[in-house]
Amino acid sequence: MTSQRSAARAWLWTALVAGAVILLDQLSKAAVRAAIVPGEVRDVLPGLALVNAHNQGVAFGFLPGRHVAVTILVTVALAVLIVYFVRHVSRPLIWLPTGMLLGGALGNILDRVRSGSVTDFIKLPLGWPPFNLADASITLGVIVLLFVIERRDPESAE
Repeated sequence: MTSQRSAARAWLWTALVAGAVILLDQLSKAAVRAAIVPGEVRDVLPGLALVNAHNQGVAFGFLPGRHVAVTILVTVALAVLIVYFVRHVSRPLIWLPTGMLLGGALGNILDRVRSGSVTDFIKLPLGWPPFNLADASITLGVIVLLFVIERRDPESAE
């Protein structure tokens, strides 16, 4: 019974994290679309600007204009993530990167369904492509997932 509660709790936390990411992502994109015209650049801090850019690719503009490839890539990645989560639901903190990755992917999918492209607005220097909070959540989610996977359980330490 305890493992079922633990699994239910992990699913709940995953859903809460994913929901928070989607909400923040969609609100920030709506604010940018309302306040910044496409092509305009607003400097916020040295090395950080806000823009209103749109791309049809995956995170950071990779695979632009390849709707079928993007859809297949995202679908396969999410399926693998969910299978991994189900098989390792009892692993400590696995819910955090899973929620971040699901929320980020779903936030960008909502844009694609609504308008055919993703709104990006965070612009860094040195030619880095604009990105959004969903992209940032996906990137941080991958990093956190690697830490969670590589983390040794204290019980199994020798």
